[in-house]
Formats: sequence, structure tokens, C-alpha cells
Amino acid sequence: MVKPEKVIPATIEFVDIAGLVKGAHKGEGLGNKFLSHIREVDAILHTVRCFSDKSVSHISGTPDPVSDIEVVGLELIFADIETIDNRLEKNHKQAKSGDKIILYEVEILKKVKARLEEGEPARSMGLTEQEKEVLNTLFLLTLKPVLYTANISEEDIGKSEQDNERLKKVQEFAESTNSQVMVVSAKIEEELSRLDQDERELFMKELGIHKSGIERLITSSYRLMDLISFLTIKLPEVRAWTVTRGTKAPKAAGKIHTDFEKGFICAEVIDFNTLMESGSFNSAKEKGLVRHEGKEYIIKDGDVVLFRFNV
Repeated sequence: MVKPEKVIPATIEFVDIAGLVKGAHKGEGLGNKFLSHIREVDAILHTVRCFSDKSVSHISGTPDPVSDIEVVGLELIFADIETIDNRLEKNHKQAKSGDKIILYEVEILKKVKARLEEGEPARSMGLTEQEKEVLNTLFLLTLKPVLYTANISEEDIGKSEQDNERLKKVQEFAESTNSQVMVVSAKIEEELSRLDQDERELFMKELGIHKSGIERLITSSYRLMDLISFLTIKLPEVRAWTVTRGTKAPKAAGKIHTDFEKGFICAEVIDFNTLMESGSFNSAKEKGLVRHEGKEYIIKDGDVVLFRFNV
């Protein structure tokens, strides 16, 4: 519509980290290096094998996705218990003084530790926002949202989870730990990546696939972290900005520049589809379709926004 010189889409950065082996919290395999890498991410994407193929070896001999998940999960739990123990030791002296903030933190830490010792991740506890705020400084690994990518064979595409016992077990496990599952065939994705656009579309049509795995993965990851995008037009560029769902207009403005948040006056807002139907931003304004929103407005996915500010 505006023919910008530059279009900047929303992005998600995926960090490829090698698999975790039993005993990693004690330094086995990549050990501490793995744990330090994973501690820095916002969410965990865990690819698990849900197919049999004698030509592809498995560390345990026979593929067992739930067992693989549990190996990783236990290592993360052990690492979190160690983190909590270190913080409790640090808080021990301060707690004796009767500091209410420290006492509350100790109470939460003991509650989470007890759950971890039962073999359950922190994310399965249904913690309140206040409790999560206390835990945020610890960067607990089992508090991070998880998306399990169930890697199936080419033959299993289009079949229900009932037809793949391994996939079914992954689905059941994910539900019990407040996690999500996405099904993909890595072999098919590899083949798709080698084709040009026309060939790719034809191949996907033959397989009954509407969206590639990477497209679904990006969408699922965005949803997993509860993110949305709003759009701005300031020639020479059109840009998508990423915020957490529920973000108010001034905070969203601050993503662009801190001055926008400090001096926020109002936001002129129109959703993407309405703008496209109108033909231009000015045309939409003339029709009264552009809304003036204040500080309490919550940004919606696909909003096109013009922020007015003064500092």
C-alpha cells in the first residue's frame, strides 16, 4: 500500500543447542555449557523422535520419546533444585532478621523445591503472577514454557495421534506438564527446503500439507510465549513490533523509543484488515475508521498504530 523501501518483519531467534544426556547437571556431556545456554532463552523447543528407522540410531537403542523427554526434564529439575538451594542458603541469615520480603521468598522457594523433588517442573504448579515475579531472578529452567516437536515419519503424515503410539504418549505427557506439542516430519521439511516455490507448493498439495513445518513452528512459538505484533508505517520503512499480549499502548510505544512512552499522548489505531479495505491511512481517517486510544488501550495483534508523543 505505501511501497516502503524496507519491510522489517517480526522475528524469533532459534538457538540450536545440542541434546542433553543423563548426568548433565553434574557436568556429563556438554553439561554446564548446555545449562548456561538454555538458561538464557525465553522458551524451550524440544524435538523428540516418534518414528522407527533402523538406519537412524538412537542413544538408547529403541526410540522412546517420553523417556527422552524425562531424561532432559530430570536434568533441568536437578539444576533448578541446585539453584534454589543456593538462594535459600544465601537467604538464611537475612530470614533470621524477620525481613518479610525475604521470608515470603523463602516460602515460595521451599514450595517450588518440594514440587521439583516430586519430579514435577515448576511450570506445572499454576503459580500466581506474584510468585512468578519472585522466581524471575532465578531464571529457573523448568519454569520456561515448552513446545515439544514430535518428529514423525513421512508415512505417518495425515494420520491421527491414535495411529502413532509414540505421538499419543507425547501428547498425554505434554498435557500433564502444562506444555504444548507440534507434529512435524523433519525428513519432509528437509525435502521441501531443497525445492523452489512452485515445486514446494505442488509437493505440499500432494501430501495434503497447508503450511510448512517451519511456518507452523514460528506461529506455535509466538503463541507459546504469548506474543503479538503491531505495525508502524514511517517511510521509508514498514515494521512489525513484538510485544506480550495484554501490553498497553504506552508500553508498546516504548518498544520503539523510550521517549514515546515517557511523552505518550495518544495512539491512532486501525486494524490491518480494515486499513487494507480502506486503501490508505488517510482514506481510513476520512471515513472515521482510525480510533484515538489513550493510556489504558491494550494493543491487539495486527493493529496499525501511529503514536503521538511530546517530550
